[in-house]
Amino acid sequence: MTLDDLLYSTYGFSSFRPGQREIIERVLAGDDVIALLPTGMGKSICYQLPAKLLPGSVLIVSPLLSLMQDQVAQLKKMGEKSVVAINSFLKPEDKEKIWSSLSSYKFIFISPEMLVQPFVKRQLQQLQISLLVADEAHCISQWGFDFRPDYLRISEILPTLKFPQVLALTATATDKVTEEIKKYLELKQPYIYCHPMDRENIVYDIKKFEDSREKLDFLKGFIRKFNGPGIIYAGTRKKSQELSVLLTEQGISSAFYHGGMEHQDRVFVQQQFQNGELQWICSTNAFGMGVHIPNIRHVIHFQLPTSIEGYVQEVGRAGRDGQPALATLLYAQGDEALLESLVMDDLPTRHEIEAVYREGSAATYLIDQGIVRETAFRVLSYWITKLPLEGVIRQMELLRSGKRQQAAKIREFLSHEDCLRSYIIECFDQELLDKPVNCCVNDGIDYTVFEAYSNSKEKQLPLEWQDRLRVILPI
Repeated sequence: MTLDDLLYSTYGFSSFRPGQREIIERVLAGDDVIALLPTGMGKSICYQLPAKLLPGSVLIVSPLLSLMQDQVAQLKKMGEKSVVAINSFLKPEDKEKIWSSLSSYKFIFISPEMLVQPFVKRQLQQLQISLLVADEAHCISQWGFDFRPDYLRISEILPTLKFPQVLALTATATDKVTEEIKKYLELKQPYIYCHPMDRENIVYDIKKFEDSREKLDFLKGFIRKFNGPGIIYAGTRKKSQELSVLLTEQGISSAFYHGGMEHQDRVFVQQQFQNGELQWICSTNAFGMGVHIPNIRHVIHFQLPTSIEGYVQEVGRAGRDGQPALATLLYAQGDEALLESLVMDDLPTRHEIEAVYREGSAATYLIDQGIVRETAFRVLSYWITKLPLEGVIRQMELLRSGKRQQAAKIREFLSHEDCLRSYIIECFDQELLDKPVNCCVNDGIDYTVFEAYSNSKEKQLPLEWQDRLRVILPI
């Protein structure tokens, strides 16, 4: 059976998207691969299809529980039963069942935190893991927009698994990030596939206001004029809730989403949005990774994103159906102060560094007592095992400097007078070759395209009762 035959019999697709065939062929040839494919370009197929031909199991390291659940659900919809997600939310009886039959699963999804637990390592050691997939691999790099120190420990599991092939997948990575992925995964000579970053159907817009009141007034007018589905990103949990209330008061179906919510609440909101029960989600950057909704028409940033990488990842959730999508960034005087605060807040202070270094990486009571923040503890628990105290302090300064550079790019993006699309592409060490007619605000935007979508009655039809039942009782 050819790859084309396998693609059609598995997914019903008659052809591969750009890059998929090259990546899959390299994986099947036994190479380690770093693959950079823009959001919505079908990265999951790059490990799902080879798994049909590879022996043993495929281990997928995934950063978010919601992302894992979405990928598991997608595989099960395709009829794949030998798939499991190992996470801290499993009931004891479910864990026992999984451990007793682990070798029967073709696809094993796991978080980096769970991956390095001694018991889990012993269980995985007994399996034949033919391919390890580092999903959202930019999280490995300290220059990535969502640095996850636990991802650095992936290389520690490779000897235990008898050094399987590695496939690192991401949508956003500069040359520097790509090199760090290669370094921390200890890949000697990986095949690197880098697809052009540009999504030509996404139009980039920036609106500037004197104050927050003007910005709110614009948002009210915008949501009355343009239908969703859409995502409004806010910089804080509180603001995401306030914006959701604002939309509800305007008679718009919406909900908020952030990392401080209970897990089941987050899952329910995501399912409502995916099933068309909600027109808008007001969220922090906690929402969106792995959410497959093809017809999102709008992504609005009500407050400034903290990096170009994060911005591109977030706006890339729009227009996965290939139809026009509008990315609107709203800016009011004084927003830079919040940007600076958000950029630096997650990094440990010297007091936190000294406390964790003194008590050790297992001293989680420091979080319970409010001495060290959870995000700071997560970063420090890795570095204090690798460096002396002064080395950790220097490392945190290096991270702080990198975040300042990322924030500076956002400020430059705001004031940029030439093509915004070109600026974004250049930030990823690429060059824009073809500019679409509807490009960005600096080149002029034809908004009637999006008005046409909003006037389409088909987009506003309510769900049938069967679909509504599936939302309430998800299978």
